[in-house]
Amino acid sequence: MTNIHNEPPSGVRVRSRRARDILTFLMVAGPGLIVMEADNDAGAVSTYMQAGAQYGTHLLWLMFLLLPITYFIQEMVVRLGIATGQGHAAMIYHRFGKWWGRFSLFDLLLVNFLTLVTEFAAISLAATSAGIRPQLAVPLAAGALIALVVTGSYRFWERMTIVLCVLDVSWLFLAYLSHPSTQDVFISAVRPHIPPGGLTSDLVFLVIGIVGTTIAPWQLFFQQSCIADKKLRFRDLKWARLDTLIGACFTVVVGGCMMLVGDLGFRHHIDFKDPAQLATQLIPIAGPVFKNFILLMMCNAAVLGATAISLASAWAYSEVNGWRHSLQMSFHRAPGFYIVYALCVMAAGGLVLIPNAPLQLIIVGVQVLAGVMLPSAIIFLQLLLNDRELLGDEFVNKPWNNIINWIIIVVLFILSLVLAAQQLVPSLFPTSSAS
Repeated sequence: MTNIHNEPPSGVRVRSRRARDILTFLMVAGPGLIVMEADNDAGAVSTYMQAGAQYGTHLLWLMFLLLPITYFIQEMVVRLGIATGQGHAAMIYHRFGKWWGRFSLFDLLLVNFLTLVTEFAAISLAATSAGIRPQLAVPLAAGALIALVVTGSYRFWERMTIVLCVLDVSWLFLAYLSHPSTQDVFISAVRPHIPPGGLTSDLVFLVIGIVGTTIAPWQLFFQQSCIADKKLRFRDLKWARLDTLIGACFTVVVGGCMMLVGDLGFRHHIDFKDPAQLATQLIPIAGPVFKNFILLMMCNAAVLGATAISLASAWAYSEVNGWRHSLQMSFHRAPGFYIVYALCVMAAGGLVLIPNAPLQLIIVGVQVLAGVMLPSAIIFLQLLLNDRELLGDEFVNKPWNNIINWIIIVVLFILSLVLAAQQLVPSLFPTSSAS
């Protein structure tokens, strides 16, 4: 294969260095934007809108505080993926042994599958609110997700997925239509503070939920495998970093806009169980177009998250088992890879359609499992990034990298312990006070 995504395609004449840089960036870009924006999935829509509905704009500062953390973590993934040309699951398996490799793979597959169920649950809720039967909407979404990847073309999948990412610009439009107070938005974004009502169990759970939905374990596995599949090299590193930074900034802005849409419910004292219900209740205030946009963006978020999460599982499982695993291969050349992807999609969609399925229990389980898994996943990443044999002196973690990363790991570990304790001992924090 002569063109590995980082050289100008044949027939293109580049007349200036700036044009060459832009062209090179466009060919390298993709994994960073996708991995970041795909994390604004159905669970993120629910979490951010709930934060806005319960606390208005008071938690916006947390979104911007998480921006550098998300970038630092994924930047390490970029370096590791470029240096090794292998996925994260394969690296853990080879460098730390079979036991740790299987442990990380099992956790990833379990959390990913349960998260997939929440994506299809969101599609079901949005379809129901739009007057479409879930028995029709869910299978159609599952079929579209499978069709998206079985073409044997990485470029096709990436371009279509980037289109889904760009559609999230609609959240800025929805936030504008919500007419938030500019002064409140600015103050809440730059001044960390505890919302009125104090430190309650609802606030603690929501803060941990925001952290968990902004930094997810599957992101580590997905972006490294994506970079390996795209065959990026060290000459692409600065552009891959820029791609990741742009993705992180865009994701935080979109997440903040979701919170502002929820703030519209807060200002009108609307109680709701899910974003689809809020969209319906906002019709008298914002109109039916506003409702339809929210439902459409819920589905977009779910589809975007579902394809990335399913691919993270398929890549990881195939890497560990030594199967061919590339979106640039046809189904006949990598059948196991595509079958794992399709099974994940169909099983999660099928579970949602089971009458009285315990979806709420699954959602809570996802949050707890993801919180427990994330610190261990980042520890593996941190250890790999200090391996000079893998990265060499130039690209191995610097001392300041290690200081920041260990602080992040400790904070995430504490948060995961608090989340687990809160699930086991609900009275750990006081209940929300009426306000």
